Amino acid sequence: MGNVLYVDKPSGMTSFDLCYKLRPVLQTRRIGHTGTLDPLATGVMVILYDKATKANQFLVSANKSYHARVKLGIKTDTLDIEGNILEHGSFVVPETIRIVEVLDSFLGDSRQIVPMTSAIKVEGKKLYQYQLENREVELPVREITVHKICLSAIHEDGFSFDVTVSSGTYIRALVRDIVEKLGVIGCVSELRRTSIDDITIEQCDSFEDILNGNYVSHDLYDILSEKYETIDYPDPETIRNGKKIHVQSEHDQILIVHEKEVLAIYEKEGEEYRCQRGLW
Repeated sequence: MGNVLYVDKPSGMTSFDLCYKLRPVLQTRRIGHTGTLDPLATGVMVILYDKATKANQFLVSANKSYHARVKLGIKTDTLDIEGNILEHGSFVVPETIRIVEVLDSFLGDSRQIVPMTSAIKVEGKKLYQYQLENREVELPVREITVHKICLSAIHEDGFSFDVTVSSGTYIRALVRDIVEKLGVIGCVSELRRTSIDDITIEQCDSFEDILNGNYVSHDLYDILSEKYETIDYPDPETIRNGKKIHVQSEHDQILIVHEKEVLAIYEKEGEEYRCQRGLW
C-alpha cells in the first residue's frame, strides 16, 4: 500500500478542497500536494498522505505541461474567465501565422511578473490578500523557462495552445503576456494540466473513482528511487537516530532505504553524509 495518488482534479474545486474531501476516503488527516491548481483548472495533481507528506519538498516537479484555451475580447482581474470583468473589447482572431509567431517568441528563458491572484507572499502577506483589500503592491518577478509551446486550435472567440514550462510558471500570466503581444485583450477560459514531469493524465484516477474506492496508491519508494541514487543501508536505527554515515556516492543528495522501506534523504557534507530529512 502506497501513500501517493495521481489525481485528475475536476474543475470548480480548489486544491485545498480536493485534499479535504479525500481525507475520509484515505482515512487520514495528514494530506497535501506537490503543486496547486486553480479552481478553474483540471488535470494532474500529485496527492501525498500519511508519511509521504514528509517528502513533499523532494517531489516538487521540474516541468509541467498544460493545455490552455484563450478567450479574446475580455479582460478580468484574475486573468481567467471566472474573475471580475475589467474590460470588454471587440476583436478579430489574429491570423494563425501571427499567433504561432508570438507563441514561439516565448520559448526559452524569460522573466514573468507574478499575477496578483497568487499566494506568493510580499512583506508577509499573500498577494491575493492585497487584491481583496484593493491595495497596490509591487509584484514579484520570476525566472521561468518555456520548453515547448505550440498552437493546437483556432476558435471563433480565440485559440488553444499546448505548453511545457518550468515549475513555478503561471499560465494565466503567460496568457496575459501572449495576448498583450498580439495586441488584443483576453484571458484563460479553460486550463488542463496534462503532465507533471513523467506523470501523465492517463496515469491519474478521477476524483469520482477515488471516492468510490477505485484507485491506485503509488509507493513512495518507487517514486523517490527514480529521482535519487538509492542506498540500502543495513542499520536502519542509525538513520532513525539521524547519525552521519559514510557511503560511496558522487551525488549531493541520496535516498536511504532499508529493504525498500524509505528512511531518509541524506546530503553530502565533506567526506560524510548527514540527514537532511527523515522520512520513516
